[in-house]
Amino acid sequence: MWMRKVEAPEFDEFGLADEPALVCSEAAFAQAFHYWRGASGRRYLHSVYSLIGCPALPRANYILVRRYDDGRRVALAFGQTKDDAVSLNLAHLRHEGAKIGANEVHIHLLAENSDDRALVEADLTAAHMRRLQANAA
Repeated sequence: MWMRKVEAPEFDEFGLADEPALVCSEAAFAQAFHYWRGASGRRYLHSVYSLIGCPALPRANYILVRRYDDGRRVALAFGQTKDDAVSLNLAHLRHEGAKIGANEVHIHLLAENSDDRALVEADLTAAHMRRLQANAA
């Protein structure tokens, strides 16, 4: 696999709203992964799916995202799947995403248990709220 060196982006006081995770130089992987930064400054790697193309999921963190034609992404909702039935988790994501106008689902599968998933959700939500408050000021 060919790796690509990427210059580190500049950070404002709130960190980045989002950051593509470039994992290789193949075009097929250009948008497959994405980092979202929490209020703690920690980056969380997410797999990116279209709302319709998202697979059935185990318990995981998610972000429902609106991606615009210009490539800009806006987080609309943060949460975690909570059902043992993977098909119910997928149904919930598609239903909620459709209600709020999301066209992407970003999935973080690296939290090991429900306590870790709750911490990830709180960290990402706090960062999002800070950004909203800063933009409103």
